[in-house]
Amino acid sequence: MILQIISGVLLLFAIAVIVFIKVAPQFGARSKNGRLDRIINSPNFKEGKFQNIVPTPMSGENTSMWKNGLKFMKKGNERQPNSVIETIKFDKEAFIKKTEGLSVAWFGHSSLILNVNGNIIITDPVFSQTASPVSFMGVKRFNYSNQFEVEDLPEIDVVLISHDHYDHLDYPTILKLKSKVKKFYVPLGVAAHLIRWGIDEEKIVELNWWDTSELNNSIQFIATPGRHFSGRKGVDKDSTLWCSWVIKSDNLSTFYCGDSGYGDHFKQIGEKFGPFDLTLMECGQYNEGWPYIHMMPEQSVQAHVDLKGKIMIPIHWGKFNLSLHKWTEPIERAKKEAEKLSVELLSPIPGAIVEIKTDSGNISDLKNEKEEMSEVVEMK
Repeated sequence: MILQIISGVLLLFAIAVIVFIKVAPQFGARSKNGRLDRIINSPNFKEGKFQNIVPTPMSGENTSMWKNGLKFMKKGNERQPNSVIETIKFDKEAFIKKTEGLSVAWFGHSSLILNVNGNIIITDPVFSQTASPVSFMGVKRFNYSNQFEVEDLPEIDVVLISHDHYDHLDYPTILKLKSKVKKFYVPLGVAAHLIRWGIDEEKIVELNWWDTSELNNSIQFIATPGRHFSGRKGVDKDSTLWCSWVIKSDNLSTFYCGDSGYGDHFKQIGEKFGPFDLTLMECGQYNEGWPYIHMMPEQSVQAHVDLKGKIMIPIHWGKFNLSLHKWTEPIERAKKEAEKLSVELLSPIPGAIVEIKTDSGNISDLKNEKEEMSEVVEMK
C-alpha cells in the first residue's frame, strides 16, 4: 500500500513537471513552417539534431558523472566571493555619445555592450537574479556593488544571442528588453523562443554558421561555429544551433565567442575574417569533467591567438558559480597565459567603459580611476 502511494505521488509529480515545462513560456518553443525547413536543410543538422564540426562528447574520458555531481553539492573551494564585488555604475549617456570607434562595457559573465561606430550591440544579456528557468531555484548572481539592470541600458540596435542556455538567453531579460531593441540576431532554431515571448518576427534575424547579415549598410554580423550544445527543457538537446559571432565594419573587427570548447574552428574563423581588433573570449565555468564543451583559460588565450586577435577580454566568469573552480581562477590563469604568449589582455571592472584605440592598440578610460578587475581579484 505504501509503495502504491509513493508510486502515485511520484507519477503525479512527473506529470506536473511535464505539464509545467510544456505550458511555461520560459522553456521556449520549437520552430515551425519555413523556419523548421531551414533547420532540416542545414548541413549542420543530422539525425534529428544539430552537430558540432568534430565529435564533441559531453564528458571527458574516465570521468564519473556521479562523482562530478557530488562535487557540485559540496561547498568550499572559494567558488563564489565572500564579499561584495566592486563594480562601476554604467554611464549610458557617455557610452552612446561616440559615433566612431569601438567601446565596450562588461556586465559580468557573457553580457557585454558594444558601441561600434555608433551602433549599440549587446551580447547574451542576462540581468536576472538567477540563471535558471525559475527565480526561486538555480544559481544566483554574485553580489555587485552596482547591480546592472535593463533599465540602465540605452536603446539597443542589435541583441546577439549565441545559444539558448539560461545563462545566455534569459526570458525575463528579453521581456524587459524587447521594447528598446531594433533587431535580434540568433542562431537557427532560437527565433522560435523569441516569437513565443512576443518578439515581432520581423525583428529577428536567424542565421546558420557562416551566414552574414548586414545592418544599415555599415556593419556585418556573421554567425560562426562554436563547439558546444543547446537545450532548455532537458529533452530538447541540440534542437537549436549554437554559434560565435563576428562583427565587422569597414574599419573594425570584433569576435564574440559565446560558449565553446577549443578546436580548429578558431583558426578557420581567424583565417577567414581576422585579424580582430578585439576578441571577447569565454574563459570560465570550465571543468576537467567536460573538456570539450568549455575551454580552459590557457585554451581561451590560444584561441585568441588562432583568431589573430589584437586585444582580448576574458568573459564567462565573475557573475555566476556554474563550475567547481575558484571564482577568481579564470582571470588568474588567463592573465598568466597571456603574459607567457605576449597577448594584450584586459579585464575591466564590470560597468567600466573601455575605448579600444585601434590605430595604436592603446586603450583609454579603462581604469576610470579604479583598478582592473584582475587587480581587484589579486588584492582580495
